[in-house]
Amino acid sequence: MSQRRLFGTDGIRGVAGELLDAQLAWAVGEAATALLAHPSAGGADAVLAGGDASPGRGNAADVRPQALLIRDTRESGEMLQAALADGIAAAGGSALLGGVLPTPAMPLLMRRYGLDLGVVISASHNPYYDNGIKLFGRDGFKLSDAQEHEIEARVAQSRGQALGGSDGTSGPSQGADGAVRALHGAEEDYLRELQLRFAALDLTGLSVLLDCANGATYRVAPEIFGRLGAKVTTLAAQPDGRNINAECGSTHLQGLIDGVGAGGHDVGFAFDGDGDRVLAVDGAGRTVDGDELMALAALHMQASGRLKDEGVVVTVMTNFGFHSAMADAGVSVATTDVGDRYVLQELRARSWTLGGEQSGHIIDLSFSPSGDGIASALLALEALDGRSMAEHQVVQRLPQRLVNVRVRDRAALATATSVMEAERAASELLSGRGRVLLRPSGTEPLVRVMVEAPTVEEAESVSRSLAKLVEEELA
Repeated sequence: MSQRRLFGTDGIRGVAGELLDAQLAWAVGEAATALLAHPSAGGADAVLAGGDASPGRGNAADVRPQALLIRDTRESGEMLQAALADGIAAAGGSALLGGVLPTPAMPLLMRRYGLDLGVVISASHNPYYDNGIKLFGRDGFKLSDAQEHEIEARVAQSRGQALGGSDGTSGPSQGADGAVRALHGAEEDYLRELQLRFAALDLTGLSVLLDCANGATYRVAPEIFGRLGAKVTTLAAQPDGRNINAECGSTHLQGLIDGVGAGGHDVGFAFDGDGDRVLAVDGAGRTVDGDELMALAALHMQASGRLKDEGVVVTVMTNFGFHSAMADAGVSVATTDVGDRYVLQELRARSWTLGGEQSGHIIDLSFSPSGDGIASALLALEALDGRSMAEHQVVQRLPQRLVNVRVRDRAALATATSVMEAERAASELLSGRGRVLLRPSGTEPLVRVMVEAPTVEEAESVSRSLAKLVEEELA
């Protein structure tokens, strides 16, 4: 096994059948379960949950660990699910197969059932040929870097034995007594959690168009909106294993925009493949991104006394208009790097409730420790309280211009004095009216130049000037 990190910023992700094959999935399932039963230090609870054992579960060392597996609609999902389940059983665990469900169902179901480990098989908004494995601890949160490193070490050892061990052994540990079985009713239990949270929300008479991205929300999203009284029409709700996220969902909004207009719908929502993100289109055909959905939620939760310490966490990409709206309302804003992982870390550090990203990944910790696209859409409608989304805009977005400049070494940005001085000068020019952000890409040899200004022309002019300087100095 190579020395590169197995886990990325959101679990393990790669092309199914290549990096992410059945052997790796088996090893990950076995390693995570073995860690529960036989932790190297600090006890299984310290390693995977950070707290006490689940009620009634006893000591993890002498009780079979219970792991729940759910997946999205990719054709590779069943193969990876089977391999993961076998690995879990090989280590003496019990693998419970929950079927096709959105990622945010996992922490809710773990809490409901009192389980030890959650495994989500999904690559979110990626194309069908990619897949991924996301692991959740007993507390319902995704694993920390330290926990992932421990699993990586066990996977490396396991694969070394299986593929090149001197004794030729692979597969189950001696004496393992694990099991694999279907968990019936998981979908209904997730729907009950949503219905309980939004019991007071009456959507009777509301015409809603839902783009389910041919992904994990294709059954549960229309079902819960219908139960709450909405008249529901769906797009991209016929998955075939390969059409997940294909010109649909939250990364391809044109179909939803056209559909809302053609059907005369009051509002439309688009989810991504695993259901943890949502974007909206109002009745006038205007795109409503995560910034505005968060602003709706923040002001609503503030008014109802549910916004913890009256603060919200966003990323550096959040529009200046959001910051202005929150300042006007007296809501504090904390900013993190891009990624829901960092938003969640900051929420926990501050003991705040609400945070999210412009991309539509919104976390409401009073409901779940994960972004939930369906819950976020319902929260926006709860905040509107019968008002039209098209007529109730709470964020006046500033024109934004984003330019990606290809460079030799993205890390060199930190020492490019002339570029940094130009960024400071542009920031002073737009102080109180907009903002400037230069940041290296986390995955590509790019520097991203982002400018927000009161007019399109000013945003274009400032971004073009900065991008030209970055190219001259670093390309």
